[in-house]
Order: sequence, then structure tokens, then C-alpha cells
Amino acid sequence: MKKIVPTCLLLFSLSIFSQEVKKETTTTQNSPTKEAEYPVMDLNNYSFTDDAETNDIIKKSKSSGNNNKLIERANAYFDMLWYAEAAELYDEALNKDKENYTQEILQKAGDSHYYNTNMEMAYHWYKILYDTYKDDLSADQIFKYSHALKGNGKYGKAKRFMRLYNRMKKDAPLESGLTLETSERNEQVLDGILSRKPNSELKNLSVNTENSDFSPMFYNKEEIVFASAKDSSFFSTRKYKWNNQPYLDLYVAKINQQSDDLKDAIKFSKKVNTKYHEASVTFSPDNKTMYFTRNNYGKKLRRDKNGVNNLKLYMSKKIDGEWTEAVELPFNSDEYSTGHPALSPDGKQLYFVSDMPGSIGETDIFVVDVLEDGLFSSPKNLGPKINTEQKEMFPFINGKKLYFSSNGHVGLGGLDVYEVAYDEDGFKDVVNVGQPINSNKDDFSYIINEETQKGYFASNRQGGKGDDDIYSFKNLMVEEVNKNAIAGVVTEIVTGELMPKALITLLDENNIKLKEVLTEDDGSFVFEDLDSNTKYKIQTNKETYFGEELATTTKENEVVNVGIAMRKLHEMIAIENGIKKLKTEKIFFNFDKSYIRQDAGEELDKLVSVMNEYPEMRIKIESHTDARGNNAYNKYLSDKRAKSTEKYIISKGIDPSRIISAIGYGEEQLINECADGVSCTRKEHQENRRSEFIIVDM
Repeated sequence: MKKIVPTCLLLFSLSIFSQEVKKETTTTQNSPTKEAEYPVMDLNNYSFTDDAETNDIIKKSKSSGNNNKLIERANAYFDMLWYAEAAELYDEALNKDKENYTQEILQKAGDSHYYNTNMEMAYHWYKILYDTYKDDLSADQIFKYSHALKGNGKYGKAKRFMRLYNRMKKDAPLESGLTLETSERNEQVLDGILSRKPNSELKNLSVNTENSDFSPMFYNKEEIVFASAKDSSFFSTRKYKWNNQPYLDLYVAKINQQSDDLKDAIKFSKKVNTKYHEASVTFSPDNKTMYFTRNNYGKKLRRDKNGVNNLKLYMSKKIDGEWTEAVELPFNSDEYSTGHPALSPDGKQLYFVSDMPGSIGETDIFVVDVLEDGLFSSPKNLGPKINTEQKEMFPFINGKKLYFSSNGHVGLGGLDVYEVAYDEDGFKDVVNVGQPINSNKDDFSYIINEETQKGYFASNRQGGKGDDDIYSFKNLMVEEVNKNAIAGVVTEIVTGELMPKALITLLDENNIKLKEVLTEDDGSFVFEDLDSNTKYKIQTNKETYFGEELATTTKENEVVNVGIAMRKLHEMIAIENGIKKLKTEKIFFNFDKSYIRQDAGEELDKLVSVMNEYPEMRIKIESHTDARGNNAYNKYLSDKRAKSTEKYIISKGIDPSRIISAIGYGEEQLINECADGVSCTRKEHQENRRSEFIIVDM
């Protein structure tokens, strides 16, 4: 299937994200602006260029004397935000000649697919970009690469690059609210999402087309209204250049009460649908008032000072069975977008999405009170508990929870669906609804009947009929059981790849074995029916990998999520300045002592494992002290430490002939500035007390 932009975004993309993309197109390669995590919403980036202007630009690029006509044309399309056309030309040019593999062109090729949510091809070009120009990439380019990885289900590797992104952003705390602690917590949340068992049944609906179908909404008990880019014309159809699809209209379809499928879809009222975009609708409790999203236009499209056509919210009332001409809501503006309306069950509050001043991120969820006189209160941002620096969209609220889609909270890739309970005290914690509702693609416009636990949502996941498809779902009722459990995911520490068939052992705090399982194909495992508030140990074992051990404690009727990274044995072998060494954590000694500490013994055990793996390996042991004490004594002490280390390794079964020498060098090779006469902390001195292992041959 040809991959083009999900029109879901279109809806908001029309503008909400247009401002962002406009910035991007005028930014030089060396000073990239922060991009949307996923293009899904970048449909906002809607630049309305008339046909004469378009033809002039393309004609000039075709007639140019530049040898690389494909690149020129692709750049022209890219600058006009015609990403589907640009992506095709970049692909052709790059596949034809690797001389085109410049940082700028690779970035634009990846971005063109990224904005069209074709994460497979975005990942393809971003990977080449990273492999070729890794030292020149900005933090934000790493950010997009990380999310392209996630969009392809490469969660372990995506974590690695998010860690790199966080490190690169340390010098810009105002731009990045992420800390190392937050990053690690986010990884644990992701592991928890991945290890959670799916509890929903999904069905792709018969109303879906080859284009985009999304944003379903309940309309009385028997019908659903949704947005579609369905091509319903027998003749020429006007198309939106961003993704080359027909413009969106609202449709209404009947619900098949047995199968939950939708049937007999027809266009909604002519008073509501226009020749441009309409989508994302919500209805009052009596179904006599509707709010929806539309382009900003009167007799013609209206653009802001930057040439962007923003989105606006409109209202229509049903009088004598007919919908009236729609009117704008008073808090709209030509300078920002409003869209994705959702009414509270009593109809007294209207939630919506906007990038208006006061937004925390690229698009935020706001709320206004619907007053009795037909007026509205001032918009109020839902705050940082809901809204992130990225995109929050498609709210839906019922009597118990607020649901919305986001690419700013921890998720599986693209837009994910989240739920948050609320009461008179406000919103509780935001929770990812998990698989199978969420995937590594864009999942959004989720609605649910809390009584039946049935509903609908849209996704551009693989296996659909078109770009965005509508799915029905039914949540399965899970029998209440003891929820005390430990769940986790095992990954390879360097590549981040998921590790299937690793042996996971559960022990109590007295090291008594309780249970064993093998990790699933996705690297996940779970130990269920455990005691609450109890300490456990988890050990991992897999051939050619180091065993790892992790201590954790269960909670009261909760699942504790853990992440374990395993390291291949040969990963401990490194070359420094041409010298092969066995890399362990530093072997520390207490001050003025030569005995092997417990932590040192654990590291030496890893070394012994590598020597067992490589039976021909022979090593030299070099021990060092800090600068305290006189030189002669330090040399004597370090020699004792070298001999202690040698003795420990031999005690673990290594043939003495494989240790060529064990020599102490005293304070001759300090690794910091803590020489004689320099004031240093105890920790700084300890760094110099160490043993190193030189590989003589293998």
C-alpha cells in the first residue's frame, strides 16, 4: 500500500502544525528546529498555495540547469509542504546516486516520510543519516530518529537513542524537561506497557476506504458520525496536496448491533460539509447541537500573517430536523488553531485542542464552560499533568474518565491512547491503555461506552485498508485475581534488541529458587501470584551472555515492572590505545588493604566467565594505589593487591599458567590529578586504587 499522510492529522495538521513546519522549512541544516515527535499531527502544516503559484515553482525547478533535477524538484515540493511528492523524488534521487547522500538531503528525505507517518522509510533514511553523520547531528535529529525506531517496534534501540538525546540536552534544561531519573522512569513505564497482556478484541470496519477514515463519535444510540477522505466523485476530485487525498467530510453510518460494524454510510448535512476539510465532531446530550472542526474560510480560505490556514471550531443547531449554517465559536482566531471538540456528558463543558498562546506544547487540550446564555468562559489549559511539550489531541470524556491521544507521554510509538480518571479533586495519573488499542503507529480518536465496554478508534497501523482506518473494539472482562506480580522485559545492553528465550529465575531473599520462566519472543516475562510487600531476586541466564541479578519488592495488589539489560561476554573485551583489555567495572580496594571486597569479587567473577569462554586467553594483572603514603610502600601494597587478585582468579578454576604476571605499580599511573600534595576527596583517591587486566593473547 502506498503510504501517505494520515488525514487524521490533516485535521489538525492543517494549521496547528503548520506553523511548526514553516519554521522547519526556513531553518538551515545546521540549526534545526524541534520537530513533532510524529508527523501524524503535522497535517496542520497546511500551506495553501494556488495552482498558478504551484505550477510556476515546479516549472522553474524542471527548467533549471542544475544537474540534479530530481533534488531540485523534491526541494521545491518539500518547501511547499507537499511531502508525499517530495518523498517519492528524494527516494528516487537517493536510490539512483549515493553522491546525493548529503546530510541535508538525507534529513529531508527522512522528514518527508516522517511527516507522512511512513515510519519504515523515515527510519531507513534516518539510519543512513546517523551512520554517516552521527557526530554532526543535533539533539532534535536524534529525537526524531529515536521515535522512528519506536515506530518500527525497535523499542530497545529507541531507548538507547532517547538516553543519548537526554545527554545532549543537558546543557539546555529549559528546552528539555527530561532528566536521567525521568528517562529511567520512562523506560520502566514502557517496559510495563509492553509486558501487559492485551484484553481487547479489535475489528476493522467495512466503511473504511483506501484513504483516511477516523474520528468516530456516538450520535444517538444507533449511529456513528466520522470523518472520511472518501473519493465520492465520478469526475475530477479536488485533493489536498500534503497527502494527495480528497478533502475530509463528515459521514454518518448505522451501527450493526450484533457485530458493531458500521453500515450504510452517507454524507452528513450539506449545511455542514464544504469543499474543504470538516472533521472531529461532538454532540450535545440531546443531539440538537453539534461542534466540529473546519478550515478557516468564508467565501475563500483565510490565512494568517504567515500564510497559514488555521483550523477553527464551529457550532450548528438542529431545528425542525435540519442542521443550521455553522457559526464560529468566539475563542477562535486567525492566528492559531482550535479543533477536536469533546463535550462532557452533561454538555456543560467543551474540551478542545489548540496551539493558542499559553500552550505548554505543540498542541494542548483546553476546556471552556458552556454557559446558559450561549456564551463560553475563557479557555483553560488542562495543565502539565495532561499536556506535554509534544502533542495532545482527540479528547473524549465520559462520566468516569478523560481519554486522549498523545505523542508526548510514554508510549509504543506515534500517537497512543491514554486514559485519566477524574473526580472533584481533579485528574489522577495518566495511564497508557496498552495493546492492542495502541501500536507502534498512530492510534487516536478513541471513544468508549463505559457500560458495554465497547467503542471505536482510528489507527494507521499495518494491516489496514487505507491510511487511517476505524476499528471497533470490545474490552474483555478479566476475572479478578491476585495482582501481585513482577513483569519485565530483557534487552541486549548495547543494541537494545529484545531478548527471547532467556532463562529468568525468581528467588526469595534467602536465595531459594521459587520459579523459572523463559522470556517470550518480545523479551517479556512475568511472575504472578506473589506475596505482597515481599523482597525477591531475579536472575537472568542466556548462553554467551553474562548473568544479571536484580532485587525488587512487590507491592499491594500491583504489578511491579522491571527492565533488565544483558551483556554479551565478548562485549567486555575492548581496545584502548592499541592494547586489548578485559573491561570490568573498576576493581576497588579499601584504603591500605589488599583483600578482595565483595563488589570486587562480583566483577572478577565476570572476568573469570570471559576467560572460561575464551580458553586460550592469557592476561597480565596490573594493580595501582593512590598517592597517599610513600612511594615504596605503595608499590609494595599494589603488588600485594595484584597477587590477591591473581589468587582469587586461580581459586575460581583458572589455570595459573594463563596469568602471565601480576605486578603492582604503586602510584606511578594515577588516572586523576590526586598526586602528592593535592587535596582530594576520599572518593577521588579511591579511583586510583584499582586493578586492570591486559590481554596478552586469545
